[in-house]
Amino acid sequence: SDFFADGMSARPRIPGTVARGELANDTFLATGRINSADGDGYPFPITAAVMDRGQERFNIYCSVCHGRTGDGNGMIPSRGLRHPPSFHTDALRNAKTGHFFDVMTNGFGAMPSYAVQIPVADRWAIIAYVRALQLSQNGTMNDLPADQRAKLSQGVSQ
Repeated sequence: SDFFADGMSARPRIPGTVARGELANDTFLATGRINSADGDGYPFPITAAVMDRGQERFNIYCSVCHGRTGDGNGMIPSRGLRHPPSFHTDALRNAKTGHFFDVMTNGFGAMPSYAVQIPVADRWAIIAYVRALQLSQNGTMNDLPADQRAKLSQGVSQ
């Protein structure tokens, strides 16, 4: 086209935008579902940076209701509003990651949708952080690698 000086017929996409239909090959990323059921796992590798982002976003958006440790005792329920469930129940420890993604995306019970406020990648980062909270509150010494168990045992006996 001679409309633009560079000869292109359209302008380049803004980074981070997704064309309609483009996610057909990656529906798990966008929906948390596989074959119409909650999927499990993550659509990208979970790194320290992803965990840091998940913690940051959790503290901003989730902790006011769910509490900093995910026990459901945040500031909002302490003011008399409905308590959200604790992430440390068997039901939520055993829930698939797709369940958490769906709840953040579409809302559930008294929780509204956060699809507009929290981008897709950040929702997955929050889920990874919630899983870390679950491990931190319900882990045992046997969950640690042997070298870490040894370090802790030495610290306890001193």
